Amino acid sequence: MGMIRRHYFVSGRVQGVGFRYRAYYTARAMGLTGFVKNLYDGRVELEVQGDEDMVRSFLGEVEAGTFIHIDDIESKDMNVIEDERSFRTEY
Repeated sequence: MGMIRRHYFVSGRVQGVGFRYRAYYTARAMGLTGFVKNLYDGRVELEVQGDEDMVRSFLGEVEAGTFIHIDDIESKDMNVIEDERSFRTEY
């Protein structure tokens, strides 16, 4: 499988439950890059880049965390950012 980058808007019980923390550590453990940040409307925005299989399983791994529940996911494919080296939490 090749490298892909996917943009997500995630809604549900995703703020105040450790979602960003879990996303950060899950992405690092899976070798993924990108970012996660809370939005003012209660959703979380993410961009995740890496091996296609890892990107596809990423949100399932995050949702396995205590108290996190995803109700809806909007996603779209994006161009890979060649020189990106880390996953970060944005505020």
